[in-house]
Amino acid sequence: MQKHFEILFLEEAFAFLSSLERKHYEKILYNIRKSQVEIDSELFKKLSNDIWEFRTLYQGHQYRLLAFWDKTSGLDTLVVSTHGFIKKRSKVPENEIEKAIRIRTKYLEEKKIKNNRI
Repeated sequence: MQKHFEILFLEEAFAFLSSLERKHYEKILYNIRKSQVEIDSELFKKLSNDIWEFRTLYQGHQYRLLAFWDKTSGLDTLVVSTHGFIKKRSKVPENEIEKAIRIRTKYLEEKKIKNNRI
């Protein structure tokens, strides 16, 4: 099956996954790979204009990895995962969305600077 996007895990997202028990992060990665090939809002859902969430419910825990689309590359569509957390309420906390927006802004600014040097 053809992937709709590639994924890049930024440092905080990778650190979050690394902190989990093996079966838990394997389930999260399975769901992310599944969301790359099929459109399912139970797995990958838009939260705001620029921020999306990868969703995994596993053994009673609601895992979330926030992400954004990077369409600045001409060839690949890239989804960049900013960070993760375990959700305790039904709604994603506003401070987590704001954190993802800050990370997105920094990522895009650094990418622009890097591309201007080339």
